[in-house]
Amino acid sequence: MHHAETETGLFGSLVLFGLLIPSIAVGVRRLHDTGRSGWWTLIWVIPLIGTIAWLVFTLQDSTPGANEYGPNLKEIPI
Repeated sequence: MHHAETETGLFGSLVLFGLLIPSIAVGVRRLHDTGRSGWWTLIWVIPLIGTIAWLVFTLQDSTPGANEYGPNLKEIPI
């Protein structure tokens, strides 16, 4: 019996689901920083091209000034 493999699979699944929603939230926030809708997160579903596009979107700098999703947090003095 491979009991250890079952526990690792269960633990891995719990970690995956525990990190899924925060990861989506961070991705949506990053897209909002670039002035895009959070729905663009779904572009990664398109094989290869979608993943590359999502990567390019998230690596771009934030839009200067405020946009429809709020102020640019990099411009707020600490």
